[in-house]
Amino acid sequence: MPETPYRPPAPHPTGPIRSLLRVIASGEGDLLSLIPDLAYREKLLPLGVTRRGILYLNDPALVVEVLNDAEGIFPKNDLMVDAVAPLIGNAMFVSSGETWKRQRRMIEPAFSHMRLNRAFGQMVDAVTDHERWLDEKIARDESFSLDAAMGHLTADVITRTIFSIPLHEGAARDVFEAFTVFERQVASVNVKALLFDKPWSHTTQPPQVLEACRRIRAHIDTMLAPRFAPEAPSYDDICAAAIAAADPVTGERFTREELVNELGVFFLAGHETSASVLTWVFFLLSQRPEVVHRIRAEVDALCGDGEITIEHAKRLPFIKAVFKETMRLYPPITFLPRVALRDTVLGGRKIKRGTMLMIAPWTIHRHQGLWTDPEIFDPDRFSPEREQGILPGSFLPFGWGPRVCVGAAFATLEASLFIARLTRRYDFEALDPSTVRPAARLTTRPRHEIMMRVRPRR
Repeated sequence: MPETPYRPPAPHPTGPIRSLLRVIASGEGDLLSLIPDLAYREKLLPLGVTRRGILYLNDPALVVEVLNDAEGIFPKNDLMVDAVAPLIGNAMFVSSGETWKRQRRMIEPAFSHMRLNRAFGQMVDAVTDHERWLDEKIARDESFSLDAAMGHLTADVITRTIFSIPLHEGAARDVFEAFTVFERQVASVNVKALLFDKPWSHTTQPPQVLEACRRIRAHIDTMLAPRFAPEAPSYDDICAAAIAAADPVTGERFTREELVNELGVFFLAGHETSASVLTWVFFLLSQRPEVVHRIRAEVDALCGDGEITIEHAKRLPFIKAVFKETMRLYPPITFLPRVALRDTVLGGRKIKRGTMLMIAPWTIHRHQGLWTDPEIFDPDRFSPEREQGILPGSFLPFGWGPRVCVGAAFATLEASLFIARLTRRYDFEALDPSTVRPAARLTTRPRHEIMMRVRPRR
């Protein structure tokens, strides 16, 4: 019998007025429920009458044009900048223009520490520790939060990569716990600011978010401090590369505050986005045993009972297809908003200064004109034969253009290893799958924690 198509959890789009009333009634500021049904069908869609002007941009060619930003007039939108500024200041993730170019030149050497051969051993150590933790859960017959488990696992990898220490040591764990508070509280979208405030209006974050950011920055600074001691040992990691970074034009180095900013970006981008995707991967696998069967067959055929090496992890096409399809349905970054710095023309349409250009991987990845059965979970759409037909600009899990995520290969290898290792050994069971709903937070996360139980592979 053919497999029954599976539509994973997602809001059912409605008209714009009903969508707005639904969000106001819920009181949660959930942007996914605010997206009207037309946004999944139209290429260009003005989003109602707002003070700032919002234009939904689903045309792949125009998306590529804006994200390439050849003239430098489409920086990141102020709402995104205000959300993360308490954590990372004016770091490379949100800066623009000459400031961004300087930061990128200086931080470039640190990217070498995300080279796959260098990082793979740290990934293996982290997932091995995670398997011990899962074995303890099995022995005690305990359930656990899938969100927290994936957050801890990916944070462990990035902490080992940045600071050469595992997550459970001292300040590193405190950083993770404070970041969890930040991610959940900053995600409460202020719909009023989105619809009614002027462009570049400052959005103040809640006190608990500011406190979480203060804690994170203090701990990062604490982990930095030993590196500046007179007798400091030599390290070969991202932190050491950032400290040694110098502007090739002026010779200037990062200040202590700038180092905290940039290392905060590595932590933010290096673990939170991966944790988001892996949470959805293992939830989807808990619902689709036939996909689990195909993954296991692929891993068993390639690796048998032996170790999964880096060469193996690079040669798992179906696992990579599952990873990509999960990122299509639940993109790590839900929205990539930009703002027009001056009046311009885009696709023949006049764009006023201050207009928000809402580039939303969430809607582009589910657009009815770009994908066949876009709501259906179908990893085979990323098979080598079918993937060739995907239009440039219609699949944006890592962004596009000069600001594309430099950790894309790192994240793909990490996910391939974790999916292969954990699926080979365990069966995952979601305890209440009917209640799972996505929410647009800093990343695309479940609205409430997904409680999970694992058993040894049957």
